Amino acid sequence: MLQFAGFWMAMVTFLGIWWGHVGVRWLEAHSPNIWPPIVVLALSGVALNGFSLFAPNLTLAGVSSILGITLMWDALEMYRQQQRVLKKHAPANPDNPRHAAYLAAGKAITEDLLDREPQGTPDVPSAPQRVEFCRATYERREVEA
Repeated sequence: MLQFAGFWMAMVTFLGIWWGHVGVRWLEAHSPNIWPPIVVLALSGVALNGFSLFAPNLTLAGVSSILGITLMWDALEMYRQQQRVLKKHAPANPDNPRHAAYLAAGKAITEDLLDREPQGTPDVPSAPQRVEFCRATYERREVEA
């Protein structure tokens, strides 16, 4: 008999992580107030975990519990994403009134710092140069001691 419980749990885990990366950013950027989505995500997570306790089979219990924990984590990530916008680590949406206020106060930027081309290679010393640097550092510490 084939067992599909692991497949469905893995699929829900994958999709939950995807939602956490993409959906939370989108939802935070388009919500004029983040508290209603946070409450909905948290309550949905609690409800799914409650359902998992009484689910008729292991697959449904596992899937609903994984999704429930993921939604509760996403509620936390909504708040953390807002903090990323305020720290200028994530772009603000000028069409969102909340973000527009942040932009007007100079607390946010619209530039996506991750959406850029690499800018050359850093000056990395070769292996012999690194060995020589380590040897010189070790010898200097030996003399100081």
